Amino acid sequence: MGDITLDTEVRFVKGVGPRRAEQLSALGVETVEDLLTYYPRRFGLRRQAQPMGTLRGDEQTATVAGEVVHTGYKPFGRRPYFECTLRDETGWVGVKWFHGGYLRSQIREGMTIAVSGKVGVYREAIQFVNPEFQTIWAPESTDLDKDELMPVYPAGGQLSSGRIALIIKKVLPRAKHLIPEILPGDLLADRALMPRADAVAAMHRPEDRDQWGQARRRMAYEECLLMQLGIALVRMREVSRPAHPLAGSEEIDRRIRARFPFELTAAQDRAVSDISADLSRERPMNRLLQGDVGSGKTVVALYAALLAVANRKQVAIMAPTEILAVQHYRNIRQYLAGSRVRIELLVGGQSRQQRQETRHRLAEGEIDIVVGTHALVEGDVRFSELALVVVDEQHKFGVRQRSGIRGKGHAPHYLVMTATPIPRTLAMTVFGDLDVSVIDELPPGRGKTETRVARRNEIPGVLEFVRSQLSADRQAYFIYPLVNPSANTDMTAARDAYEELAGGELKDFGVALLHGQMPADEKDRVMSEFRDGRVRVLVASVVVEVGVDVPSAGVMVVMHAERFGLAQLHQLRGRIGRGGDDAVCILVAGGSTDMAGKRLEVLEKTSDGFEIAEQDLRLRGPGELFGTRQHGLPELKVADLIEDFDLLRLARRDSFAIVKSDPGLNAPHHQRLRTEMLKAYAGKLDLLTGG
Repeated sequence: MGDITLDTEVRFVKGVGPRRAEQLSALGVETVEDLLTYYPRRFGLRRQAQPMGTLRGDEQTATVAGEVVHTGYKPFGRRPYFECTLRDETGWVGVKWFHGGYLRSQIREGMTIAVSGKVGVYREAIQFVNPEFQTIWAPESTDLDKDELMPVYPAGGQLSSGRIALIIKKVLPRAKHLIPEILPGDLLADRALMPRADAVAAMHRPEDRDQWGQARRRMAYEECLLMQLGIALVRMREVSRPAHPLAGSEEIDRRIRARFPFELTAAQDRAVSDISADLSRERPMNRLLQGDVGSGKTVVALYAALLAVANRKQVAIMAPTEILAVQHYRNIRQYLAGSRVRIELLVGGQSRQQRQETRHRLAEGEIDIVVGTHALVEGDVRFSELALVVVDEQHKFGVRQRSGIRGKGHAPHYLVMTATPIPRTLAMTVFGDLDVSVIDELPPGRGKTETRVARRNEIPGVLEFVRSQLSADRQAYFIYPLVNPSANTDMTAARDAYEELAGGELKDFGVALLHGQMPADEKDRVMSEFRDGRVRVLVASVVVEVGVDVPSAGVMVVMHAERFGLAQLHQLRGRIGRGGDDAVCILVAGGSTDMAGKRLEVLEKTSDGFEIAEQDLRLRGPGELFGTRQHGLPELKVADLIEDFDLLRLARRDSFAIVKSDPGLNAPHHQRLRTEMLKAYAGKLDLLTGG
């Protein structure tokens, strides 16, 4: 192989060449380093092979290995089968797989394979029937006289797991010399970690499962450490920038609280205390405000906004949809009725002249609080003295949109709000540079929401229940995953459902349609009619998922509920029960499998958003839950954000300590660590943190 390095193109590896290199490229393997870190997804245990001549024919399980000297396929008859004959130095055996036609391309004469299974006798010859088998790609260098863990790689690109294993096996002896250690020696010792080169080798060819476990722990820790180092560096960069200190006082606190027609809950008070302390400093606040649906996050954010205004500074409040932006704007105006606080709305649905006028007044300092959507991060938006940015439901924004507003003004304080409960592991990754405040109680006087799971054949009964609720002066949502019909699915679309309900079962109650593709003024009109009670039934897409607040809405029916994530369904049901009355959410599951119904039963059993989010993360993974493309979530090859939480927490503590002692990672013993961190996350650090 000559002098290869980690950066050597994989086509120069012995036995690869241009054609195999193309096939490997389809798997994301371009270099020797990619090859060495293309880890098996599992291991199969190949038992020690015994000589074929020693078999009696009545063994419950045995393993033999030998050359394939004959193959045959019998496609006809009641049970078609594929067969082959294996031979070693002591004898031969027959092997048969019923319905094994697919093996014709996998097992050919001249190959060496090992088979394991029950041994029998057929026509006085030793025979294995339907055994497990493994291809021995390099018989001359394979020790068949002992048990061995055989790596099973993710196949693809026209490459089988066995072929990939053979290529990696040829490079593996070089790993010791190619792979540098990147962790400082004291960290290796303190954390009892395997050396890096040994760990990479053992990830592919461990002596036993215990050694593989040690190798995996080392590589998972390393992945977590590199990620948390990046986050720690971003956090240090942010807190090192100067910001306007926004001082509070007893008088300011009294005046702000007088604006709310209720007392804050203890949890809201704790969050206000956290935020006030942050805002009083000369470095920017970076805080995540987590709270379940209806817990009162907006009031806490408004407190922070008014604290900024009391210090004669500007505030930007950014919402993911125009519906939510308009709702925030109206609610804040109600709280501030009669005050001298100047508040405006800036959304794409406004006329060009309206937007230009608002932008001009922002630049001149004539607006104290602006509420808007992505229109706030357009290039020509300028602030006079922006001191606080509030982003509602951050995960609904593209990363570049979030970061755009952060750079405007003089190092603004930054408050993220989310009603999507974030599992602890994701809070350490997606929002790893933010301090966290949690509002873990609901304001008094909120109704309880009961959740029921129904099947599609129960829809007539569901409609009858909804009619009874509407007759009792309540309002209802019908939620659908699709807006328009699709030829690729049998799901009912919101448009079709609207026409059916408006002209049928519920025509007497006033039915309207709401979805994200409608013009802004039409969406505004529909929401106003629903809020005022002129429309009693709202057929909608998930545009109502976030923040829409109609206190008299007491019923929600979610159709094709199995198509939604659990956390998203929890968000949706938070739209009802916002007044004092109890509410009912009915999740209608389609499909014939019981799995969908069992998954939805989690929502019947608990209203704890954090527990639901943990379940959702287990079921769907972080990429699905938040959208990997939007969040720049790390693509972890080894670490598991759920199973390795303790390791993640340890790596976080170590990484922040490293950055505190060496902010630039410039010390000689941190040089390799810095190089690997930049290799993994250069260009992605801003994506991780929205900065």
